[in-house]
Amino acid sequence: MRSVLSCAVVLSLFCAPVLAGQGVNGPPGPRILLPLEREIALARSAAPASVSATARIWVLDGRGFRVADSGSTGAACYVARAWPLSLEPHCFDEEGARTIMRMGMRRTELLHAGVPAEQVEREIADGIAGGTYRLPQRPVMSWMLSADQVLYRNDGRRIGPWRPHVMIYYPYLTSAMLGLGAGQDLDAGVVSNEGEPEATLVIVVPNAVKADGSRTGARTP
Repeated sequence: MRSVLSCAVVLSLFCAPVLAGQGVNGPPGPRILLPLEREIALARSAAPASVSATARIWVLDGRGFRVADSGSTGAACYVARAWPLSLEPHCFDEEGARTIMRMGMRRTELLHAGVPAEQVEREIADGIAGGTYRLPQRPVMSWMLSADQVLYRNDGRRIGPWRPHVMIYYPYLTSAMLGLGAGQDLDAGVVSNEGEPEATLVIVVPNAVKADGSRTGARTP
């Protein structure tokens, strides 16, 4: 099983950054840790306040993820870290928090503890097969709108922030099912992991959210 949101095809250079923060995991080793309030604010910046203000917030410490704010809805947010120095704020709806997000957090925890990437993916795959993890039973809505992302390309090159985007996890989705052509058109949406259990439709949106809650309409390259 490939890591969540790894590229199903060779993407063109202009599209590669969209998957940088959620693609091939970087090397194992300690991930960057943040002061508590900074991490909470960064996690909330992944989605509009209408979602993140009442979401459950998970933060990473030396032992793994823990709940910093239990929230009052089923939505949840955390800061993923596919690479040692990456910061990838991400919020999920209730179904996503129970499924995709759990696998994402576990990947970060294992990599943070120094577990090789191949072993990480083997644990996730075994967990799905054994029922520890499950795939979504409906399309999942997720948000990566933060203007304070620190993303890395799959080749390890730092990108920094990328365009704000939403992601709809839809198991086994393909571009053909949506009428998308063979090319990668960000204006129409891009399907990652086509035809696989963790297939995802990525849609770029106009406004990013900063950690202080303000919006920016600037589009990063």
